[in-house]
Amino acid sequence: MFWKFDLHTSSHLEALLDKEDVTLAELMDEEDVLQECKAQNRRLVLFLCQDQCMQELVCMITTEPPAGVEETRRFKYPNIACELLTCDVGVINDKLGNEESLLETLYAFLEQPSPLNPLLASFFSKTIGNLISRKTEQVISFLQTKEGFLSLVLKHIDTSAMMDVLLRLISCVEPPSLRLETLTWLNEEKLAQRLIELIHPERDEERQSNASQTLCDIIRLSRDQANQLQEISQPDPLLTVLESQECVEQLLKNMFSGERTESCIVNGIQVLLTLLEIRRPVVDGVMDAQGFERSYTVNSSILLAIEPHLIHFQQLLLEPPKRHPMLTTLGVLEEPLGNTRLHVARLVASLLYTSSASHAVVAQELCRLNTMDLLLDLFFKYTWNNFLHLQVELCVAAILRPCAHEMRLQPGIGSQDKFRPYEEASTEQASTETPSSEPTVTPENSAHNLMVTHLFQHCHLVQRILEAWEENDKIQSEGGMRRGYMGHLTRIANTVVHNLEKGPVHAQISSLITGLPDDYRGRWETFVDHTLSETNRKNTIDLVGAGNPRPCSEDDMESPFPKELTLQQAFSDYQIQQMTANFVDQFGFNDEEFTDHDDSIGATFDRIAEININIDSGQDSANAAVFEACSKERIQPFDDDEEDIWEEKEINYFGPHLRTPNRFCVSALCRVCMALLYAGTGWIADFGEVNSKAPAAGVGFAAWDTPLSQPAATDAEEKGWAKFTDFQPFCCSETGPRCSSPVDSELSGSDGTKPNQNRKLMRHDYWLKKVKLMYPIS
Repeated sequence: MFWKFDLHTSSHLEALLDKEDVTLAELMDEEDVLQECKAQNRRLVLFLCQDQCMQELVCMITTEPPAGVEETRRFKYPNIACELLTCDVGVINDKLGNEESLLETLYAFLEQPSPLNPLLASFFSKTIGNLISRKTEQVISFLQTKEGFLSLVLKHIDTSAMMDVLLRLISCVEPPSLRLETLTWLNEEKLAQRLIELIHPERDEERQSNASQTLCDIIRLSRDQANQLQEISQPDPLLTVLESQECVEQLLKNMFSGERTESCIVNGIQVLLTLLEIRRPVVDGVMDAQGFERSYTVNSSILLAIEPHLIHFQQLLLEPPKRHPMLTTLGVLEEPLGNTRLHVARLVASLLYTSSASHAVVAQELCRLNTMDLLLDLFFKYTWNNFLHLQVELCVAAILRPCAHEMRLQPGIGSQDKFRPYEEASTEQASTETPSSEPTVTPENSAHNLMVTHLFQHCHLVQRILEAWEENDKIQSEGGMRRGYMGHLTRIANTVVHNLEKGPVHAQISSLITGLPDDYRGRWETFVDHTLSETNRKNTIDLVGAGNPRPCSEDDMESPFPKELTLQQAFSDYQIQQMTANFVDQFGFNDEEFTDHDDSIGATFDRIAEININIDSGQDSANAAVFEACSKERIQPFDDDEEDIWEEKEINYFGPHLRTPNRFCVSALCRVCMALLYAGTGWIADFGEVNSKAPAAGVGFAAWDTPLSQPAATDAEEKGWAKFTDFQPFCCSETGPRCSSPVDSELSGSDGTKPNQNRKLMRHDYWLKKVKLMYPIS
């Protein structure tokens, strides 16, 4: 019985609360204490809100228990205490946020010596974060009175939970006016500058990593909230400082001061990459300039601060921090690429995607340093590092395919209107432009043209593609492995070809390729017309509706299945192919059909009745050719001299485009239907006199075999249709072949009889007569 089990969820808890000397530990030992608290059990909440209980709960999440105590006190009680304090019960939030003594106990956790207990730090971060969200004004006012609050948080920044405290202060403060006040307070405390000071070679790696991650999150959160809160006219003070030239210069100075460590350089570059983010979606690994969810204008001060240090990044590509040899699946790599050079490549790709007034300065410096040539050297040197290959591909795509807002700054690129895919000018402006206007020369335009010229003339992009491709073909012909960069090299070649045909700088690329030596120009044209086209064809995946997939060696090998089954399958595929296009579009359900509207109950059935399946007899396909050849070779023709009684009537079963079925189509369709319908029963398609004698058992049957003997027909039966009434069902013969249908096999009795055999043959006869009436032979 159900009531024999004590399943009342609050019985034990209520019994404990009835005790006068119940303790907090006893309640925390109950499994349902959290559920009861979240359900706001009145007696439990009142008990927990007592001063002594609240003080105990806060001490559990801020004070580390002695090492010798049992695990229940070390782990279970602090965890349950944190959950009780953050279960979002209003009475508990009010008690904890309004009692200054409890806040002081909570704040005292930050005054402990470093390092903090990571588990207790997470409990503290969760509790203080919940208070910032629920009791914002009280907690912010309390923290502002503490002069050393920010210093203590940064002191323990090596514990990741402290990052969450800072991010809560930036993202969870409402309303906007209070948020701006909090950001101003943090800016006055020089939060951004302090975090940048932590990214220094002399700091430990954990502290550098957490400081870098905090800066990146602050930048992203500030930009997102600036877009969402348009009513705030004042800019975000923290974001303004982080985007300033002085702040970026200080970060770069810390990165390259003293010994250059990989940790400091990588963490600093991550901050720079976040500052250079423009938030575009990525399509096939390459940023697409058509449509982007959020567009952030990169402050020119960031690029002006980075430009003098590009030579330092170039030196890192040449002489990265030392790394030990690395064992890989392909052998020992004596000089690994390293995370430093990979991040430098990411930085170069981001710089090439930016667009501002200072872009020309950065582009000119990159060309002077010959950075792209060095990146291409690394591309081919590290054959199996696809992380590097992707960044180099992005660099090439950024040079050959300028982004959207860069094109708006460059009206001179692409003098023809049809090569302006990113133009977003108004119709009034477009009407005032004349086709004969000369291209406007701007610093960005000249800088971009300089990068394109540098890529083809100084970096020898076309020559590198051809030589690397030929080398890979040679290696593969000798039995070696395909080079790991071939996929990205194919995409780079396609990018060149695409922008050569219709890109915004197609004229310049065309002139540069025309200026190649005759040998390389001819090899490039052959490569594009044959090798690259064939590679793209192999890499293209046909969609399901594009046609029936066929094995690549279907024509060269003999099918392991009987030819009759192959033809049946081909005919079925042909039928499916004809109906798929319309059927898929017309059949299905819409989201609106699942609503409770009575008027739409029959919508689905009405739409199914309107499905139109068109069969185009004039369509020439491989399957139709197979049946045509088979019909001519194996099926004996009818004698069509007999006059048809349906000659004067026009019957249309196909639609307006097929008014009169041609003679061969009808004849072949009749024969194919008859053969297919009786293929499973072993019946031989004999269009002469029917032999009603059942064949002997064990004799093989095939639907397309020629009859062994054809007795002479009488004059009365020499012409016209076969007499279907003369066919004797096989179920009447004890030695006749068994039907291979699984349905008939299951329904057969123990004596071998098949109840559905007669019904099946009658159905076959019905459809054959139907075909005769529908398509008379004239």
